[in-house]
Amino acid sequence: MDNSVRIDSFQNSLAGFMQQASYSKIFVIADARTRTHCYNRIREFLPRHTLITVPTGESHKTLATCEIIWNAMTRAELDRHALVINVGGGVIGDMGGFCASVYKRGIDFIQVPTTLLSQVDASVGGKLGVDFQGFKNHLGVFQLPAAVLIDPAFLETLPESELRSGFAEIVKHCLIADADKWNEIKSRDLSEQNWPDLIQHSVEVKKNVVAQDPTEKGLRKILNFGHTLGHAVETHFLSKPPRQRLLHGEAIAVGMIMESFVAFQKNMIDRKTLDEVEEFIFSIFGKVSIQTSDLDAIVSLTRQDKKNRGNEIRFSLITGAGSCAYDVVVTPAEMKKAVHYYMGH
Repeated sequence: MDNSVRIDSFQNSLAGFMQQASYSKIFVIADARTRTHCYNRIREFLPRHTLITVPTGESHKTLATCEIIWNAMTRAELDRHALVINVGGGVIGDMGGFCASVYKRGIDFIQVPTTLLSQVDASVGGKLGVDFQGFKNHLGVFQLPAAVLIDPAFLETLPESELRSGFAEIVKHCLIADADKWNEIKSRDLSEQNWPDLIQHSVEVKKNVVAQDPTEKGLRKILNFGHTLGHAVETHFLSKPPRQRLLHGEAIAVGMIMESFVAFQKNMIDRKTLDEVEEFIFSIFGKVSIQTSDLDAIVSLTRQDKKNRGNEIRFSLITGAGSCAYDVVVTPAEMKKAVHYYMGH
């Protein structure tokens, strides 16, 4: 399991990592936004390197962008002893790591997550990939980074919407694995949360789960709570005008309410737990407007979920605050009922 997650200033953690390693060349990937707000903060601490800047956003997490990156890697004459440094959020981490993992059958990469979402979730655990034909992370691999360098100071560069998006994954980690932490966070507003402590907590939860199941054959599936319907909602809203699209965490917040209702309907949680989950999530995230005309498309998109087996759509559902079951078969009718439940609030 990956023991190389360092939570410290970038300067300190990179220096510690580079002392233990020797690379022929350094190649840095950023997007237009992180180049301005993050790369420029750390460039003085980087060894001599080549930088490539790619367009910002989920809509560019595609094979076409990978081809631009691979072309730049080839022009830079990276050999198998080169290092890729991904500076950005989940999109850059997923895509940059994927590009490094298949270039010359794989070269080392490190993740420098610059959003709360990527610090607590996307950069840890070695899931990499890109979207394909509208399906999230449809193409990808499992490959652990050589290191994950988490600097909480990057959170200063984020708008509140990005903090809120990342917070959804923190909520998820508490609901699936730590009832005490759940009780702690739900007693505070977003502005009152202790980010360094919660980053450390989420990293530990995820590392512990991934250590037991690196390639998602069993237990690791609990990390997908809120994601089956959440990803479907996120994917569906990508087809809408840009102002209606959702950040990943905003969609997962929707998914956690819907999937908690499914768990309640299956007698896996009690009414009190369902009420606590939805009240807290609505208080932080508000409500997304979902129309009846969206319902069939959202449910249909769950057929592409990677946890499915054959024609069965399988969910990870909480069995109480702090515990979670996986491979729970959920029918389209149960999903529609859950979407209706969310719409009715």
